[in-house]
Amino acid sequence: MQDLNDMVFFAEVAERGGFATASRALGVPKSRLSRRVADLEAQLGVQLMQRSTRRLSLTPAGEIYLKHCAAMRDAAQAAAEAVAQIQTEPSGTVRLSCPVTLAHSSVGPLLPEFMQRYPQVRVEMRVLNRPVDPVEEGVDLALRVRPAIEDSATLVAKNFGVSRGLLVASPDLMRRQGPVALPADLSRLDSVAMSTGEGRASWRLEGPSGKVIVHTHAPRYVADDLLTLKFAVMQGVGASVMPDYMCHREISAGRLVEVLPGWGPAPGICHVVFPARRALVPAVRRLIDFLAENLDGAEPHHLAE
Repeated sequence: MQDLNDMVFFAEVAERGGFATASRALGVPKSRLSRRVADLEAQLGVQLMQRSTRRLSLTPAGEIYLKHCAAMRDAAQAAAEAVAQIQTEPSGTVRLSCPVTLAHSSVGPLLPEFMQRYPQVRVEMRVLNRPVDPVEEGVDLALRVRPAIEDSATLVAKNFGVSRGLLVASPDLMRRQGPVALPADLSRLDSVAMSTGEGRASWRLEGPSGKVIVHTHAPRYVADDLLTLKFAVMQGVGASVMPDYMCHREISAGRLVEVLPGWGPAPGICHVVFPARRALVPAVRRLIDFLAENLDGAEPHHLAE
């Protein structure tokens, strides 16, 4: 069996891009690291790294081996943290990713409460609109809102409920361009949208008894951020499809109205995915439980009123 320390040494050298940087981080002499990695390559019978005076790069075998070494190291760290914290307050850093609108409307307002409850926990949140792979990008938790939860051999998923999309407009727009009683009436309304192809966009709306329509339109205003579009919708520029958690309060207050109630896009499942071993860390487990307790779909329970 390989020396597990050698596997850790290799992972640190590979991830930090060189022996000198890894030496400083680990407090291990550079010459010792170089010798141990060379011994590891000899034991495996394969070259893991390409060395030169200027740079270090991984061979294809090294790329594969690094994933396993990093997973082993992370699992050992998680196990140590879990044992050490059984009788103590959760502590340490939790890294999560979150879509922009979910962060603005739900998760962002909730996290300060979590941090007040667990003052020894530090949170790093990446707010971005792209898929994040927790294993590849070193994230403990990745929040997602998607039509389905993808099967994965490496990740565990926790379902927080369903988020609906609503077709909404300002009362002023409806007075000027409505009423809209049937899907065909949507052609009367100006619209705003996230993206277009050659100036056109479309809404796929599901209605009563499983009916589906695709409404193609030419939006007056295009932006790649839903919160920006929401401002335009509220000012009467056009109608748009919005997540329910972004417009719940505005509908309750009469600042927005739902167009064609009963019709809307397919619902999305609000969920989090994470490597199973990370859930052993108390701070990570507490955050998963906190979000499950406080998110209904993507709507924060105690912030909904």
